[in-house]
Amino acid sequence: MHKALLAAVAAAFVVAPSGAFAWEPTKTVEFIVPAGSGGGADQMARTLQGIVQKHELMDQSLVVLNKSGGAGGEGFLDVKGSEANPHKIVISLSNLFTTPLATGIPFNWKDITPVAMLALDEFILWVNSDSPYKTAQDYVKAVKAGKANEFKMGGTGTKQEDQIITAAIEQSTGSKFTYVPFKGGGSVVTQLVGNHINSSVNNPIEAVAQWRAGALRPLCVFDTERMPYKAEIANGKSWNDIPTCKEAGLDIDYLMLRGIFMPGGVTDEQVAFYVDLFKKVRETPEWKAFMDKGAFNQSFMIGDEFKNWVASTETRHKELMEKAGFVK
Repeated sequence: MHKALLAAVAAAFVVAPSGAFAWEPTKTVEFIVPAGSGGGADQMARTLQGIVQKHELMDQSLVVLNKSGGAGGEGFLDVKGSEANPHKIVISLSNLFTTPLATGIPFNWKDITPVAMLALDEFILWVNSDSPYKTAQDYVKAVKAGKANEFKMGGTGTKQEDQIITAAIEQSTGSKFTYVPFKGGGSVVTQLVGNHINSSVNNPIEAVAQWRAGALRPLCVFDTERMPYKAEIANGKSWNDIPTCKEAGLDIDYLMLRGIFMPGGVTDEQVAFYVDLFKKVRETPEWKAFMDKGAFNQSFMIGDEFKNWVASTETRHKELMEKAGFVK
C-alpha cells in the first residue's frame, strides 16, 4: 500500500503541466491574433488553444482574440500597450514587419518580447490546372511575352506577403503583373479556380483541397529546399515533388513567420513558462498532424537565435518593400 501511494504521488508530479516553474499564469491568458478569423494565423492559434486544453498543458484558460484592424496593427498595439503583462501572448506572421513599414504605425517588434518560432509557412506559385503552364519558367516567359499588366496575380491584402512576393518576381524577371487583392486566401483560391486571375502564391493549407480536386497546379515553392512531405496529394504527386522556385529558374525564396511574442517588460521566468508550453505542444500528435496537413517548414527557435532571425528578417522586408515602393 505504501509503495502504491508513493507511485501515485510520483506520477502526479510527472504529469503536472508547470509545477516546476518559478512562474505560471494565475488567470486567463489572452491569445491575440493580429489577423481575421479563418486565415493561417487564426487556424494555428485555435489549433494551439485546442491542444493546450485537450492535454491540460496549462492550468488557466487560453482565449483566442482576433484583432485584425489596420492590417493587424490593432493586435500589435494592444500587446505593445500591455507592458509587463504575462497573461497576454500574440501569434505573429509577416505583418509583424510589413504593417509598421506600410502604415507607419508606432510599433516595432522590439517593443514586444520574442518567445518562440513555432514554424515557417510556405508559399507556392499556383496556376489553374487548365492553363498551359507546366513550370514556373513557362509561366514567367508567358508573362514577359504578354502585354504589361495582362496577367493577374491574386493575393491577400496589399503591401503584405503576397504582393511582396509578386513584386520580387517582377524585380527578378522583368515581368509585370496586375496585382489583385482579396480579403483572404480562400477568396484568392476561388478566383483562381474560376479563372478570374492567372496565378496566386497561396500557402499550402489554403489550396491543398483544390490541388487534390484537380483544379489547381503547383509550379514551385518559395523555399531554399523542397518540402519533405512525401505522401501522395494529387495525381501521384506529393509536396516533395514540387521543385523550389530556384530549381525552376526563379531565384526567389520567401517564408512567413509563425511565432509567439509577449509584451515588453516580462521576466525571463515568464518567458520560460511559454517556451516550455509550446515545446510540449510540438510533441503532441495533433500538432504533428497539423504540420503535415499544412506542409509547414518546422523550424523552431528560441532565445537569441530567434531574436537574431527576427532582426535579419526585418531588414530583408525593409529592403524588399523599399524596392517595391511599399514603405510609407
